[in-house]
Amino acid sequence: MADSYRGVFGAIPYAIRHTDSWTMRVYGVVGALAAGLIATVVTLALVVWMAETADVQGGTFLFSRSLYVIAGFAAVAPLLAPLLFVARRHRRGDPVKPGYDRKLAYGGFLFLASLYAGLVISAPAELREPTESAVVGALYALPRPAGIVPPVAAAAVVFAVHYRLRVTDDGAADDAGGTGEPPTSADDTAIDDD
Repeated sequence: MADSYRGVFGAIPYAIRHTDSWTMRVYGVVGALAAGLIATVVTLALVVWMAETADVQGGTFLFSRSLYVIAGFAAVAPLLAPLLFVARRHRRGDPVKPGYDRKLAYGGFLFLASLYAGLVISAPAELREPTESAVVGALYALPRPAGIVPPVAAAAVVFAVHYRLRVTDDGAADDAGGTGEPPTSADDTAIDDD
C-alpha cells in the first residue's frame, strides 16, 4: 500500500487529499487546527497545574489531573473522528452512501460549535460579561453542569452520521430505513462534490 498513511498525523492530510468534498477539505484544515490548539492548551494547563500542586500527595489532585486529561481527549477525539473516518474509508475503498464525506464534515463543524456553547454555559460567574445577545443570555441562564450536554450530543451526532451512512460487509445499508438499493462503490461516492 504505497498510498497509505501512518497513524493520526498521516490520516489528516490523507483525508484532505483524497476527499472530493470541499466541505470536508475545509473542515480538515479547521478541525485539525482546532484539535491542535485544544491539545496544546490542555497540555500546557496540565503542566502548570502539576507544577502548582507538585508538593501535594496523591489522592484528589491526582484523580482530578487524570480527569483533566480525559476531558481534553474527549474534546479532541470527536474533532478528529470525521477526518479519521474519511481517511479510513478512502484508504480501504469502503462503500458508503453518497454525501458521506460532506455530512461528516457538517457533524465536525457542529461539534466545534457545541464546544463553544458548552464553554459559554459552564463559564464561571466572574468571567461572564453582560451581553445583549439573546442566545448568549439564554446559554448563561442554564445551570453550569449543563455545559457538557452540547458537546456530548454533537459527538453522538458525528458517530451516528458515520454509522448511518456506511454500508455493511453484506451489502446492506446500516440503517433500518435502507431502500434496498445495492451499495454504492467508492467510485460512486466521488460525486460527493458540494
